Amino acid sequence: MAELTYDELQTRLAPLWKSIERMNQDEQTIVVVPSLTLDFGDRSGATLQAYEERFLFLLLLLRQPRARLVYVTSQPILPSVIDYYLDLLPGVIPSHARKRLFLVSTLDGSSRPLSQKILERPRLVRRIRDLVLDPERAHLVPYNTTELERDLALALEIPMYGADPRHFHFGTKTGCRRLFAEEDVPHPVGREEIASLADAVAAIASMRAERPDLQAGLVKLNEGVSGDGNARVDLRDLPAPGAEGEAEAIGARLHELRFEAESQTLDRYLAKLESSGGVVEELIAGDEFRSPSVQLRVTPLGKVELLSTHDQLLGGPSGQTFIGCRFPADAEYAPRITAEAAKIGARLAAEGVIGRFALDFVTVRRNGSWDAYAIELNLRKGGTTHPFLTLQFLTDGSYDPDRAVFTAPNGQEKHFVASDHVENPAYKDLTPDDLFDIAARRGLHFDHARQTGVVFHMLAALSEGGWIGMTAVGNTAENADRTYREAIAVLDEEAAA
Repeated sequence: MAELTYDELQTRLAPLWKSIERMNQDEQTIVVVPSLTLDFGDRSGATLQAYEERFLFLLLLLRQPRARLVYVTSQPILPSVIDYYLDLLPGVIPSHARKRLFLVSTLDGSSRPLSQKILERPRLVRRIRDLVLDPERAHLVPYNTTELERDLALALEIPMYGADPRHFHFGTKTGCRRLFAEEDVPHPVGREEIASLADAVAAIASMRAERPDLQAGLVKLNEGVSGDGNARVDLRDLPAPGAEGEAEAIGARLHELRFEAESQTLDRYLAKLESSGGVVEELIAGDEFRSPSVQLRVTPLGKVELLSTHDQLLGGPSGQTFIGCRFPADAEYAPRITAEAAKIGARLAAEGVIGRFALDFVTVRRNGSWDAYAIELNLRKGGTTHPFLTLQFLTDGSYDPDRAVFTAPNGQEKHFVASDHVENPAYKDLTPDDLFDIAARRGLHFDHARQTGVVFHMLAALSEGGWIGMTAVGNTAENADRTYREAIAVLDEEAAA
């Protein structure tokens, strides 16, 4: 039989789309490969493993009694961690779900992308393929979608649920700014196609000619993740736009860039800028600053679905690094940013993009009202994907984008606070089993009867890195925030003891 092309494989998704992230009785096999195929910096094996395990919430898809799930990681996952997630399954016998779960590991802890590790091992590819009972009823779920994930889909002979790599440019900083301009979505003043220090100097000079009151700017790498590719430049007290010495003064400021990534250096940053390009844009400021995001998906039938909104929790040297989120976003501006995101969703659907993606915004309060600016488009799953889907799978609730409200079937609103970076050096003295013991003794676990409590993730980073991820679910924003803070206090107390 002739080998199928990627486009031919993708046609299988249309009859399968109702099986993707939905609960039904159809037989299907879901192959999860959470490969971080991107410039993720110099991360340890434990950190990469933690990010690969971040999407273990997808085990909750085993609620579907005829679903099989193949989950691939670089290193084996602790059995107790698997038991933890299976015990979260509502209305399902864990042992029945366990028989339909197949864990596969490359036994390779290097920092290379997981997809690459799999493709380098033909026997492993065959093993995964043999776990797929019916290729017509199976699909690949990656973290992000590059040529490596496309090649893996071809090797496994199953379609991939995610954006085609040919659409990758839309998700770059240059590509999304152009998309925002074409679709009339408000976005910061800036310039694209920056590939050198000289380009950045010229871009900032051009921006200052347009906006003489510009106080600060951001240089962004095209493929930066979670803010790590951002650097802040101070533009105060420079020579007037067009004045003698302006270019030299801007160049001097660029040599003093403030990087979000602590390990970043100017030479490495400029080398990356030259190789992958980037943008320069205004750093938005106002009386009050927020960073919300909108999550959408385009189904294999081309339908745009508005899934959720979040207010991002940011940290780092200049507040550009994603550390967590609150759900849902503030109702004062959530419907507005959802409407702007819908424009991009419609355009991406017209371009043939499928899968989940998110638009990041900044909103600032000025003179009592909120202004919103689109700043990034992430054509992949992100830091807000796993807590939201965890909540959705555990409660069977739904989000109303017009009211910015998530409601469980019993009519109760649900909120959460989540973070991938709950950190304390004392946590290194804990193992995942210790954490489960603490959760049981101190009442931190998720309670299915009340549909509130805490769900942990990224447990592989606990003993080596001293950090974990956590989603705290409550019936109100205040209740979720209190649950989140109390859980951290309990962990801190137990670790210290």
